[in-house]
Amino acid sequence: MSEEKSACYICKGCGIGERLDAGQMSNIAKREGRMQIVKEHDFLCNAEGVKMIQDDIDNENVNKICIAACSRRAKTEAFSFEGVMMNRTNLREGVIWVRPDDEESKETTQEMADDYIRMGCADLKYMNMESGSGQQMRNDHILVVGGGVGGMTAAIEAAQAGYKATIVEKSGELGGWAAKLKSRTPSIAPYADPADTEIEAMKAAIDAFADVTVHLNATVAKTSGAPGRFSADIATESGSVVTENFGAIIQATGFDAYDASKLEQYSYGKNADIVDQAGLEALALAAGDGEIKRPSNGDAVKRVVFVQCAGQRSDKDGELSYCSGHCCSTSIKQAMYFKDQNPDIDTQIIYTDLRTPGSAGEDFYRSGQNKGVTFTKGIVSEVTADLKVKLKDLILDEEIEEQADLVVLATGQVPNSGINIDAIASDDDEEGSETETEESSNEIAGVSVLNLDYRQGPDMPQLRDGYADSHFICFPYETRRTGIYATGTVRRPMDIQQTKDDAAGAALKAIQALENAALGRAAHPRSGDLSFPQFRKEGCTQCKRCTVECPFGAINEDEERYPEFNESRCRRCGTCMGACPVRVISFENYSLNTLGAQIKAVDIPDEFEEKPRILVLACENDAYPALDQAGMNKITYNPFVRVIPVRCLGSINSSLVIDAVTSGYDGVMLMGCPKGENYQCHFVRGSEMAHERMGKIEDTLQGQGLEPERVQTDEVSIADIQRIPQLFNEMGELIDKVGMSPFKF
Repeated sequence: MSEEKSACYICKGCGIGERLDAGQMSNIAKREGRMQIVKEHDFLCNAEGVKMIQDDIDNENVNKICIAACSRRAKTEAFSFEGVMMNRTNLREGVIWVRPDDEESKETTQEMADDYIRMGCADLKYMNMESGSGQQMRNDHILVVGGGVGGMTAAIEAAQAGYKATIVEKSGELGGWAAKLKSRTPSIAPYADPADTEIEAMKAAIDAFADVTVHLNATVAKTSGAPGRFSADIATESGSVVTENFGAIIQATGFDAYDASKLEQYSYGKNADIVDQAGLEALALAAGDGEIKRPSNGDAVKRVVFVQCAGQRSDKDGELSYCSGHCCSTSIKQAMYFKDQNPDIDTQIIYTDLRTPGSAGEDFYRSGQNKGVTFTKGIVSEVTADLKVKLKDLILDEEIEEQADLVVLATGQVPNSGINIDAIASDDDEEGSETETEESSNEIAGVSVLNLDYRQGPDMPQLRDGYADSHFICFPYETRRTGIYATGTVRRPMDIQQTKDDAAGAALKAIQALENAALGRAAHPRSGDLSFPQFRKEGCTQCKRCTVECPFGAINEDEERYPEFNESRCRRCGTCMGACPVRVISFENYSLNTLGAQIKAVDIPDEFEEKPRILVLACENDAYPALDQAGMNKITYNPFVRVIPVRCLGSINSSLVIDAVTSGYDGVMLMGCPKGENYQCHFVRGSEMAHERMGKIEDTLQGQGLEPERVQTDEVSIADIQRIPQLFNEMGELIDKVGMSPFKF
């Protein structure tokens, strides 16, 4: 790389020039920041301002740029310059919009701005140009595991976009559960009648694409590699193994129906006229255009009772705690089978809460009512072997009994996720115990779907209830295995239309992953980032904390037991950097040096000025956007706060925090995503690990004569627009109470 030449550009638009002394900030950038070029502009983001910057890049060989203007989340297209290192200093949302526009606040507002200029210049000094991993490889081929509605949709969407797809289906035909249905709930207005499953049309579409390959009666025997260069061994029906390379993978392995034989209270298996919803579909298909008959004796059905939530939404051991979503609509559809054959057939649906999600929704329910389907709000306690349905009518508040000649149990979906690798890990931790509990044994049981050669286990982690873990709030298809996406009922309960929509999204994400991999870029949420983790081998103690704590399986160990980074799997969260006790892991554009330089750059007033300094390390995915919105809403907060956006709280090393409090900061706040079972962290455990690390520094702080409460870790979400400023103010009040840091003296 050529000699480094740095420049700072200060915008005076959007009220910045009226509220702040641009000349003073320019002098700070020149004298303290050591910027070689410093320029001011009335509106940096307009064509003239952008051209000024580009001209300096082209003619003055500027390759390090600090843009002091609006939030780094704004004007991203305008401030997009190739071949340079760049950071953004937030003077608009982060300073003038969060401070009162009055004479009393003018001094502290200017001090905020001056410090952010210092921080931006300091950060830039330690940044290096992103070079890319060197592991990039282009492969336009997507592996789709599962040939049901989700898998077929994903393959079709990929093919329509010009990419190749290979479907691996364990059964002898495509279609999955949908192929076993007589019809589906409608997805097109007027939502009055059951609709065609469209499975045959989807099969025909797949046959029509030359770039879609289908392996039936096949499984994935082994999966290795990374985005852009996955390798999969496909065990085929003939017994041979075909090895193919792929750019991305979609798991669409669907679900199995809950085993109704576990529901002893409903007498399933004791009478052939007690069936589950899948059994009723089989009867309907067998009947064709004729009437559905009782399986026990072939007699006509006169009265059929549907029992909703059979083994679902239950707190009983062995039953499902969740709602499978489609069951109420499916029962309405199946009741219509009978009503459309013979309006005189008595059809009764017993429910606790009727849920009809999706496009059909209320209209389909009303159509069922219009056809004469009876809906009873009640709780079924028992179905006897002679088809007596005992229930409590929740409207009449009385125990009643209904006699049926056919009972249909609405059992739920159980995802085909493969092996619960977390249960395996837990079992390994307890190895040596005298007995293994039945519960842990059941959790571990299963057949691997992907057979990954990852050190973390053969399948993707599960969130709960067996569903594949994904970031369900912001990036629903993302899993902890970069370049591998979960879709359909293996991710959460869905009906057919929801599955198709979901699969289309997963296909787009898979395409994005392979395209990023071809360029050496990171996947979401830092899509486009070319940096990757590096480490100083001579300083490594081989403690394995980075390999263990990486949420994405991106770090293995080489033959000498040193970390071996798989950059294509890396999400650039920096968790490894925060985990390293000897501080030898860093990124080219993000490191303990860049963070430390910003921390040290802040002007720390002495104790006599009574101007505390509060360092805020804010997650760039939730906390920082919330702060931006606080600024947009003109919510004022403590003027002594200095915010540094971080990739993830998991990237924060405890030594960095200790350095901050011992250098004169009066308080340190770490703001990350909610953690726990319903975590919102984009990097899975970043917020949780930050809490754990900060909990271990209490003794260190006390040994330094500092109150532990000076360091706080807060769970915040992107919607906490009012709460985060309040937390700043509360920290200010705490400092007023305990006093300034003794390290100011």
